[in-house]
Amino acid sequence: MTPTPYPGETGPGTGGPRPRAPHPPGPPATDPRAEERLARATLTHLVEPGDEHAGRALHRHGATRFLDLLTLTRGHADHPDPDPVAFPGTSPARIATWRRRAATARPHHDLDRITRLGGRFLIPGDTEWPTQLDDLHDARPLGLWVRGPADLRAWALRSVALVGARTCTPYGAHTAATLAAGLAEHGWVVVSGAAFGIDGAAHRGALGNGGATLAVLACGIDIPYPRGHAGLLQRIAEQGILLGELPPGAHPTRSRFILRNRVIAALTRGTVVIEAQYRSGSLVTARAAARLGRHTMGVPGPITSGLSAGVHELLRHDATLVTDAAEIIELVGDIGQLAPHRQGPVLPRDLLAPDTARVLEALPGQHPTPLTDIATRAGTHPDHTLAKLYELHSLGFVERHHDDWRLTNSPTEPSNVRHGGT
Repeated sequence: MTPTPYPGETGPGTGGPRPRAPHPPGPPATDPRAEERLARATLTHLVEPGDEHAGRALHRHGATRFLDLLTLTRGHADHPDPDPVAFPGTSPARIATWRRRAATARPHHDLDRITRLGGRFLIPGDTEWPTQLDDLHDARPLGLWVRGPADLRAWALRSVALVGARTCTPYGAHTAATLAAGLAEHGWVVVSGAAFGIDGAAHRGALGNGGATLAVLACGIDIPYPRGHAGLLQRIAEQGILLGELPPGAHPTRSRFILRNRVIAALTRGTVVIEAQYRSGSLVTARAAARLGRHTMGVPGPITSGLSAGVHELLRHDATLVTDAAEIIELVGDIGQLAPHRQGPVLPRDLLAPDTARVLEALPGQHPTPLTDIATRAGTHPDHTLAKLYELHSLGFVERHHDDWRLTNSPTEPSNVRHGGT
């Protein structure tokens, strides 16, 4: 079933832009898409990411009408008070906050700023818009401020999120970098949040292997946060993609970090958590991914490490245990992309036929043992036992000492062993 389009959207299945009232005679009407883009750019300054009240109003009115309702001047003859039911269920305090912010919004300046940075502002209906974000419904982004040379939609279709603790251990950092490098080697895009710890290790692991990486920020994409990652962020902007919901110049807050995580979860095919305490934002990302029907994965750590306690709790309930890139790709990739079967090393004894192995096990050690004693221990006829002893002798397992037999003193290499017959 085709989903109900959001007002103002265009593209396949949307039915075109929302109809607007006829214009009176005069100058030609502006481009509806340009109007929509400008309105949504303004709303990213007014509305906090993930605000479902705003999302419902946007669905109800469209971006331009939503903005009109907020900016009408109370009591002015040309601008009567807005319909009191324009924002049902939304508190007056929230609406007042939107209006205060509207007075300081500078969308033309923001759009000019992103253009000068070599970026763009994407809105639903654009060909580069990743439609999997629509799974967030009323909490989906109003728009995305993007820097980087790649196509966001194409990259997001083949992406995996690697997230975890900021104060990670060397084990966690090494694991994140190794997984990211492995995913990059197989053509997958590594998505994270550019924070210290696991996020930074994942981005560097992908870049170090010549791969693709995407950082979702909780601030304006012109703000180098954290400052210690200014060089990394610049490198991602040049070789990968930086994106965020907030306009240029916006600074991060604690709540914006948490809300940013829903975008990481929705954008990617699956989320891998590498080191996370019980109250970790990374677990928020993983649980959001699970609610959205994405794959949720975790990398185990030492049971004595508090930094892995949250991952282990996740693994006990919703997540799949993974240890390398191949296991991740098996879950998120195409049918048939299976991780290699793993088993311990094949020992020479493993290649012996069962009755031959039984005779070998009957030798007590390197002390010479009579044939009859070996046959009794093995539960076989002496003649059959003797045949097996000669077979074991040819394979290098035993040696003859006069009429007795004992285990050889030298170890047997697997390359010298062939499967014994019956």
